[in-house]
Amino acid sequence: MEQIKITLVDDHALFRNGLKILLGATPEIHVINEAANGKEFLEIIEHELPHIVLMDINMPVMDGVEATQEAMEKYPGLKIIALSMFGEEDYYYRMINAGVKGFLLKNSEINEVIEAIKQVNKGNSYFSQELLYNVIKSFKPHKEVETELANLSKRELQVLEEICKGLSNQEIADNLFISKRTVDKHRANLLSKTNSKNTANLIMYAIKNKLIAI
Repeated sequence: MEQIKITLVDDHALFRNGLKILLGATPEIHVINEAANGKEFLEIIEHELPHIVLMDINMPVMDGVEATQEAMEKYPGLKIIALSMFGEEDYYYRMINAGVKGFLLKNSEINEVIEAIKQVNKGNSYFSQELLYNVIKSFKPHKEVETELANLSKRELQVLEEICKGLSNQEIADNLFISKRTVDKHRANLLSKTNSKNTANLIMYAIKNKLIAI
């Protein structure tokens, strides 16, 4: 099996070294290089392109937003996961617009980091579970949105709101006084219309289109 090649980008050497050691214990993952800032990152990927980048947001010289934007322009197929801390929520819209595929809190357990890498490598999006919970808590209704997004119907937007609250299909059905089968259909339509593969993708869609206040 081909190893998943990883590039670590973070301005704290201790954090990079610790994460590198932990990831090194997983046979299917290989850290090929690392950088202390966005400028260094853009230089090293010219020599060897990874499958996945773990990208810190707040760094000197060049931050993660600018580095992600420049890297995605040159290598549109690159898959980047943002490494976030609580208090950096203002960057989320910018990072998503730049093209990141997921977010991990820097205090995540290594098992979650590995799961995020595997999911993003498959083409999915990934949100740290703790971060996702934090985002859901800050949910805002879509009533300020004047235009239909991706041709979503009013009912589909209602279902999307409930999904963003972390509710199951049965709970959504109960809240909206419709059948679970109808919710299943609306969820399938939402995934199709927004080109989403899973709930994390839908959450990212909602954030990008400012249906959620962060």
